[in-house]
Parts: sequence; C-alpha cells; structure tokens
Amino acid sequence: MNPPWMRRESGGGILLSLHVQPGAKKTEIAGRHGEALKVRLAAAPVDGKANACLVGFVANLLGVRRADVELVAGATARLKRLRVVGASDEALAALVRRAD
Repeated sequence: MNPPWMRRESGGGILLSLHVQPGAKKTEIAGRHGEALKVRLAAAPVDGKANACLVGFVANLLGVRRADVELVAGATARLKRLRVVGASDEALAALVRRAD
C-alpha cells in the first residue's frame, strides 16, 4: 500500500506530495508532514533554485533522469507535487522506508 504522499497514476507515473523547507543546512528527507513527505533543501528559494534542487534530489533518489521528474504544482509554495516516471518499484520502496 502506498503512503498518502505517493499516488500511482494510470499511465505508470507517480505523483509525490512534498512539503519543502528551503534554506536548510543540507538536502535530505525529513520524515512526514501531515499528508506530505517533508524534504529539507540546502538551496535558497530564489530564482527557482530550490525547485531545481528538489527535482535533482528526487531524480537522484529514485534513479531516474532529471527530465523524468516534473514539478506539476506548487512552484512558489512549500507544498509541491512532482510527477515521476520510470522509477523502479525497489527505488520507490526505498523512498517509503526513508520517510518512516
């Protein structure tokens, strides 16, 4: 069963609901924040740097290309939704384990 912050799409992609804290000391998964996965980002929320950092971090975690991670909602908000395609079930399971 998927956690509330991860939803599978019919086309095979995954939607992730993320609560983002920019300007942290390091980029990391920080557990859950309500119905979202909390992610701390070392990048500042200036000129899209935090969003670029988030996309790269999630792509690296899930072993996909940056082009396979799309910010679909929340470009200027702390609550963001990302669509990821091509992530393996093993990589997704590892992400779920890191969140707990």
